[in-house]
Amino acid sequence: MDKTITRDIPDDLVQERIRKLQLDMGKKAIDGMLLTQNIDLYYYTGSMQNGYAFVPAEGAPVFFVKRSLERARLETLFAVEPLGSFRQFGQTLAERFPQLFKAGASTTVAVDLDVLPAQTYLKLNQLLQAAGTGELVDGSALIRGQRMIKSPWEIKRIEAAAQAVDEALGEALNVLKEGIAELDWIATVEYELRLRGHIGLMRMRGYNQEVATGMVTSGAAAAVPTYFDGPAGGLGLGATSPQSVSRKVIGRNEPILIDVGCCIDGYIIDQTRTAVIGELSEQLAHAYRTSEEMMRAAEKGMVPGTPCSGLYIASLDQAAAAGLSAHYMGYGLDQAKFLGHGIGLEIDEWPVLARGFDLPLAPGMVLAVEPKFTFPGQGVVGVENSYVITDGAPRQLTRTKEQLIVLP
Repeated sequence: MDKTITRDIPDDLVQERIRKLQLDMGKKAIDGMLLTQNIDLYYYTGSMQNGYAFVPAEGAPVFFVKRSLERARLETLFAVEPLGSFRQFGQTLAERFPQLFKAGASTTVAVDLDVLPAQTYLKLNQLLQAAGTGELVDGSALIRGQRMIKSPWEIKRIEAAAQAVDEALGEALNVLKEGIAELDWIATVEYELRLRGHIGLMRMRGYNQEVATGMVTSGAAAAVPTYFDGPAGGLGLGATSPQSVSRKVIGRNEPILIDVGCCIDGYIIDQTRTAVIGELSEQLAHAYRTSEEMMRAAEKGMVPGTPCSGLYIASLDQAAAAGLSAHYMGYGLDQAKFLGHGIGLEIDEWPVLARGFDLPLAPGMVLAVEPKFTFPGQGVVGVENSYVITDGAPRQLTRTKEQLIVLP
């Protein structure tokens, strides 16, 4: 075995996560949790190898791996066993956990249904029914709820990503000038990020939602709507990549939206700054100033106990007072209905600062807050910072100075 491969996550942190999951499972009368998605597997086992992990409500988990068994055994502290034939997976579970899977049992098994393909769900349900389980239920809320609260170990990795973004952007701004194409400039950003450990991916949980390094667009191109659930679109490089950078040339006196992320050791930072070569129109400058004012108001409200929905509703009132409701977080039918979102191993984690998400903020939550304004034919302006909720005021994780970046 390759001894250079080591476990990323401290053993005590992995064990703590399993204990918390098992405690929550007991409260919901769940007998076992089946983890299927890469990020969920990594979070609870420390490995992202191809397979399924089964966590009983009592006792140690087992990671059933298709490939690579050897690497999984190096990466996780839990038992790793061959998955074998998927058609026999129900029998494999019954043999490994006989107390849960037996004829006539009313065992309840939860699974991450928010990301599980329907075909796989149907097959798993069939296999588990044959093994004696009574019911297959959705366990995704338990998983996402637990992952909302970040440990100090996780926050350090998000901070490392924030530092990488700040350094990379500082270097890339040296070559941002009139006449450069969006695609050419983001290539510089991505190069600088990779040098600093960016894995090259920004993972999302949402079905059919994708994001690369970020959203870098200029002028009217930024305001072109697209399928991505956010305030900016971007022309993209065609119908197969209909968002973010295009081959458009960046011009003078137009807003340049620099919504850039970075993923180091699996953990993501999300940051937006607005730049201009020359100057913004008064309308766009007013909207940008408003975005900073909205950020200051959000910071005051981001304390434990504040309902997530309350922050979003307050932002709507601010946008209205500034005369910018029609442009807030998009335009027309394409307005996004949130102020911010959780980040961590994925860019669209819980909580969400939106209507209906009434969960109160709690220490350890990490949020990206992004008040932005969209003007069709002109562009998008705004700012985005990431914060960790503490016992008092929120602590900003993004490092790049918050201001309109004015280039000569």
